[in-house]
Amino acid sequence: MHSMKNLVIVAASLILLPILLQMLGLGANSAVEVVIYALAAMGLNILIGYTGLVSFGHGVWFGFAAYVAGLTALRFSNASMTIAILAAVVATALVAACIGFLVLRRRGVYFSLMTLALSAMGFQLAFRWTEVTGGENGLGGIERARILDNNLNFYVFVAILAFAVIAVLMRVLHSPFGSVLVSIRENEGRTRALGYEVQTYKLKAFVLSAAITGLAGALLLYKNRMTSAEPMSIIFSGELLAMVVIGGMRNFFGPLLGALFYILFREYLSMYTENWLFWFGLIFVGFVIFARQGLIGIGGQIRRALVPEKVTGAAMADRKTEKHPLPSAITSRDGGGGDVLVADSISKNFAALKAVDGVSLRVKDQTLHALLGPNGAGKTTAFNLLSGIIPTSGGKVSLLGQDISGQSADRISNLGLGRSFQITNLFPDLTVRENVRLAVQARHSSKTSMLQSTENVPEVRAKVDEMVKWVGLSGMEEARAGSLSYGGQRLLDLGLALATEPRILLADEPLAGLSVAERERVGLLIKDVSRHVPVLLVEHDIDRVFELADHVTVMADGKVLVDGTVEDAKNSKQVRDIYIGSGTSEVAASARQGQFVDEQILALDKVNLHYGKSHILQDVTFDLHKGEILALLGRNGAGKSSVLKAITGIVPPSSGSVQLMNHELAGNTSAQIARLGIGYVPQGRGLFAGMTVRENLELGRIRRQTGEGTHWSLDELLEYFPRLRERLDTPADSLSGGEQQMAAVARALSGDIRVLLLDEPFEGLAPAIVEQLFRTFDKLRDRLSIVIVDHNLDLALSLSDRTIVLERGRVLHEIESRRIAEDIELRREMLWM
Repeated sequence: MHSMKNLVIVAASLILLPILLQMLGLGANSAVEVVIYALAAMGLNILIGYTGLVSFGHGVWFGFAAYVAGLTALRFSNASMTIAILAAVVATALVAACIGFLVLRRRGVYFSLMTLALSAMGFQLAFRWTEVTGGENGLGGIERARILDNNLNFYVFVAILAFAVIAVLMRVLHSPFGSVLVSIRENEGRTRALGYEVQTYKLKAFVLSAAITGLAGALLLYKNRMTSAEPMSIIFSGELLAMVVIGGMRNFFGPLLGALFYILFREYLSMYTENWLFWFGLIFVGFVIFARQGLIGIGGQIRRALVPEKVTGAAMADRKTEKHPLPSAITSRDGGGGDVLVADSISKNFAALKAVDGVSLRVKDQTLHALLGPNGAGKTTAFNLLSGIIPTSGGKVSLLGQDISGQSADRISNLGLGRSFQITNLFPDLTVRENVRLAVQARHSSKTSMLQSTENVPEVRAKVDEMVKWVGLSGMEEARAGSLSYGGQRLLDLGLALATEPRILLADEPLAGLSVAERERVGLLIKDVSRHVPVLLVEHDIDRVFELADHVTVMADGKVLVDGTVEDAKNSKQVRDIYIGSGTSEVAASARQGQFVDEQILALDKVNLHYGKSHILQDVTFDLHKGEILALLGRNGAGKSSVLKAITGIVPPSSGSVQLMNHELAGNTSAQIARLGIGYVPQGRGLFAGMTVRENLELGRIRRQTGEGTHWSLDELLEYFPRLRERLDTPADSLSGGEQQMAAVARALSGDIRVLLLDEPFEGLAPAIVEQLFRTFDKLRDRLSIVIVDHNLDLALSLSDRTIVLERGRVLHEIESRRIAEDIELRREMLWM
């Protein structure tokens, strides 16, 4: 019904276009140009708006097709315009398939630069090959069919052809094939991990895009009755790109508006100046900066500015958590009862570093097999070897008896291996339903369909509904994945892995960042799954793992240390020494609470914050004293991380005040706030990959030596983090997780600083590393104030002096941390545990 409505709009627009242009002093000739350029821009938008591939040289297909059509027409003495146009489109598609096979091997800027080079080469070839293309004089002598000599008749022909192309294209982009193109734009790596052959989809999109743009070029040949090298120039490719951006990239109708705007702008402004392209370029820049959704989105942008949309409660407020049975797609899985996944002496070397060294393990059907080890043990690298994300340096991996060593991630996924990721790996701008549908669709025969609507596959729709309910995201189906709380995103990440109907699930720290209640629930969900589908689990919560696991493999320094039962791992002195450390309770008891003074250093007063429609923080008010450690606690989605983002200006508060001593932070940029003495360690660490630890620390220091707080020299930082001394010239992304966390904290401290904000600093770390960081933070209270968000309540409460409890974006309680740490009943009452 929605597609039919859009087609009616397209038909009405094509009928009214020449009438509108006639009223503006232009004729059918200009209307033809609008439709032709609209087709070309829509072709380009398949790449830019839907697939996320930015082509700077798309005019080459426009010009190439025009030459092929012209040469074909002259070869047959203008006998058949239909044959000439068909020849142009087919030739363009074939050449694009060959070129695309080569250029699509590169991503991002490299792909864009190759398309730019292609346009430059095409223009030079067309301009210099005089005997074929006519050179600077162009290729003339083209005649239309007699009935189309009249401009209005020719417009009717072009409009009918364009309507047919638009109808087909609309169907394609709303098909399963089209949904995969959008997933590639959003997250190419996860698309591949779900089992889609990304290169094949990109190549099809490239060819379809070139063919439609080529059709437009052939039509312009007949409109002008000649062609030249100009359409193959970089300038024309830039004009096509501008039409797409100005009209609206991620909207089907955006390029149509962009083409109309271009023709009107050119026709009217060129009357007054030859430099109209200069002004067109300025408008292009304006749209990029101020109206990213283009002309198609300006109405909504103005409406939202004049009449703010109604806001909802804090994130996850609409979620329904009723218990639902395991989806039938999972319960019907059968791994045969024996070994499902076998790793035989697999290894991976990164230069001189042996990240995985001769690891062997066997995961049996209908078991939960835990893979444990401290940070840097090689667990995640082993996961990446098993799932094909990185190739092995040696050894063999078998899935259900089939050798999968060296196969690609999409191939291994299609063979039945599903995985969740340590850091949530979703399609952030797509809804929860669209995320899950992509995963379910990956195992359905409709996944390559280019003409079937995504909504007309009942089997896929039923499985999507079943999976959304089971993971506990019912009521959030239409919420953007990126707007979910961290806990919600973890649930969705697990749902995507299971929605592919795997024969085995690799779950990489699925409990990280979840509240106690959610950890209990998700742990039981995974155990329930393992009764049907074997699970290989990496998790740092040893107590939880020992409760759930049927078999345990412990790694250290890239090798297997223990492989046996839970009791084997529990009773191993080696495991205790390398993994468990001195224990959380002993560490917690060592904290020096109550050392702060009365001087107020930071104060939040009635801070409100919105993410789109969601009212995340509501009148949040609290203060922080000099030398104090303050804990922000609450369930997932309560707004803890959002408070830190409001303080740092990453997400500016909608209203309220954030005072740092005598400075008002609200309204300042993140850079200005950082220079005023706020240090921030985000969840996930956010180190600069490819740069050494030393370079990361220098970047943290350069712009923050302002005198606003405690100054830290490199030697002082290394006293607090001695482990970094020997890692200073090591790339930050090659460090273990614990070392990366130390480097992230050290970078935050590198400038002059008064307040340190820590978002989940203990997440995913082995107890020995947690102990080191805990003691370091405890010592830091002598020199600054700290706000900490962490799901490990024992650590956060023992380390902090006071606790702020948040619920649905509001401050619910403010209490001395020692009271809530020692009184379990009070803790349960306040934290819902």
